[in-house]
Amino acid sequence: MTGDGAGRLRVLHVSQPNAGGVAVYIGQVVRDQRRRGWDVAVACPVGGDLPRRCAAAGVPWFGWDAARAPGPGTLPEAVRLRRLVRGFAPDVVHLHSSKAGLAGRLAPQAPTIFQPHGWSWLAATGRQASFSTLWERYAAGRTGALVCVGEGELREGMRAGVRGPYRLVRNGVDRRRFHPADGVARLAARTRLGLPADAPLVLCVGRLTRQKGQDVLIAAWPAVSARCPGARLVLVGDGEDLDRLRGRAPVGVLFVPAVADPRDWLRAASLVALPSRWEGLPLTALEAIAMGRCLVGTDIPGIREVVRPGCGALVPPDDPAALAAAIAPRLLSPGVAEEEGHAAAVAAAAFDLTGTLSMLAAVTRDVASGQPGVGAGAIGGGTVNGGVIGGSTGAGTGAGRGAGVVSEGAVVPPNSSR
Repeated sequence: MTGDGAGRLRVLHVSQPNAGGVAVYIGQVVRDQRRRGWDVAVACPVGGDLPRRCAAAGVPWFGWDAARAPGPGTLPEAVRLRRLVRGFAPDVVHLHSSKAGLAGRLAPQAPTIFQPHGWSWLAATGRQASFSTLWERYAAGRTGALVCVGEGELREGMRAGVRGPYRLVRNGVDRRRFHPADGVARLAARTRLGLPADAPLVLCVGRLTRQKGQDVLIAAWPAVSARCPGARLVLVGDGEDLDRLRGRAPVGVLFVPAVADPRDWLRAASLVALPSRWEGLPLTALEAIAMGRCLVGTDIPGIREVVRPGCGALVPPDDPAALAAAIAPRLLSPGVAEEEGHAAAVAAAAFDLTGTLSMLAAVTRDVASGQPGVGAGAIGGGTVNGGVIGGSTGAGTGAGRGAGVVSEGAVVPPNSSR
């Protein structure tokens, strides 16, 4: 470990995604770690907004040429990453998302944190899904900590047979920047954005991909607009599905390029829709509730964790009719959406970014110091209740012995005295 007795660390963050929620997350983390006096750097592909976020935080970044999907180029990508790691000589390598997790654990050179931000097999099909699952089971043994951004993501990993040193560190939102916006703020934001003052407006923020499910929202929109003439749907984001979605979009759908700061769009919205097919724990959802916007999202791990009772609605994924049936009444009765938005803002207090960053820093210190984690297989078959995961017969009772207990920010071995 570098530095003095205060625990100064040298950390290299690695990510193939250089835009979107992962980039926002890494930008927040490196800024926090630099403020702690750590030596921090980022390796990622050229482009996107992650390099800009690094520059704003005063953090160096290295160009790491890596494609999104695994393939013949993965081994050369791993070799290039090894060179970067060797040159920076970190105490900890923090790998974000599946490609970095693959390249960085083929032959690890330093204590490693892996943070999936959504497990790789969820995006795959057929043999690729099977390979991804087998790889994660194997690679867990090469990992100092498996950091999950939400309970749902942790459950998914356990259910797939991935056994390793899990750490639950929920995503958080900066509630100093994202705070409730009232009707006056909504009107001012609409004026700045050139939007009608009184039109019902549904907002969906995110990369335009199959994962985020904007195609389902577009399919639902004719049913919404039939009940709410004049309603607008705004899709904010870039991605490989842009042209295809534009070709399907009916009247009333507006496409807006990705923005670095979504707050004005959140202020302007009547409600926020998240029709994703899979998620870790989406930052866009946390930003929406922090600004007092009700959410209509899919009933999947990650979104289910955010949309608590009274904060909006959950619908089955890939169900345009159910999505429309949840959105339209809230546009027709804006008072309902306002009440749910107030409840959402209260719920946002459970996802404060300060706690997230503190817990992640503690996990990083543990990994750097070589503190023993829970061995492979020590967490298995557990259930999640109130942020604590224990044996299927219950944590803390003695009956779940051998299953281990996971609480936010820490892994506790079975029979621990904690």
